[in-house]
Amino acid sequence: MSVWRSWSLVGEDAPVNDHITPPTAAPALHPVRAAGLVNMVALALAGLGWAARALWQIRLATAGEPASGPPDQGDGVHRPLTSLEDSYHLVTTVSGAAAAVCAIAFLVWTGRVRDNARDLSGTRPRYSGLWVYFGWVVPVVNLWFPRGIIADAYRSSAPGERLPRSLNVWWGLWLIGMLSGVGLMYGDSTDELIARAYTDVWQLLASDAAVVGAAVAGIFVVRAVTAVQERHLN
Repeated sequence: MSVWRSWSLVGEDAPVNDHITPPTAAPALHPVRAAGLVNMVALALAGLGWAARALWQIRLATAGEPASGPPDQGDGVHRPLTSLEDSYHLVTTVSGAAAAVCAIAFLVWTGRVRDNARDLSGTRPRYSGLWVYFGWVVPVVNLWFPRGIIADAYRSSAPGERLPRSLNVWWGLWLIGMLSGVGLMYGDSTDELIARAYTDVWQLLASDAAVVGAAVAGIFVVRAVTAVQERHLN
């Protein structure tokens, strides 16, 4: 009888301990090291592109406007460009391409760190995924949403740690370059910028300096946020 009873205890009718919980799997995080490195290189190239624009604007101001007047003569008439003006067109094209690559790299990296922060904290991010892209172009909200997304990702990845100072420096310089009207969001054509370089180069240079500074500060922001998430990946 005792043998049968002991057999039944280890068989299908053995009691089950309902209080044992299976181990919780660690969140599967997106790798961010490569995306961060690409982003930092892209920021550096964009900053160099805007520095080259500033250098060419100084060269234009130093050379002075030709006697024939600005490139855009009005009423749809454009005079032939000088060699210096033609090279400025090339510089603006290359710097614009570098800025476009930088924008793509930054969006990819932002999306990854946002998703990782959500998985690490287990809570919904403050900003939906659509704002990673539209937060840069929708008026008014583009004054703080992009910064908020990155700040939220940092706080969720490193609870209790202070935000890096580079975050506010980056965002402040970005706003100066954007709101100055001659930075990344200017509406003037390249020929109109050339005319402004001849007459009011300091406003152009101030805006370019803000954009270059934002690119440099952005490198430190990307490095800081990538580093706190790399801790969890490692």
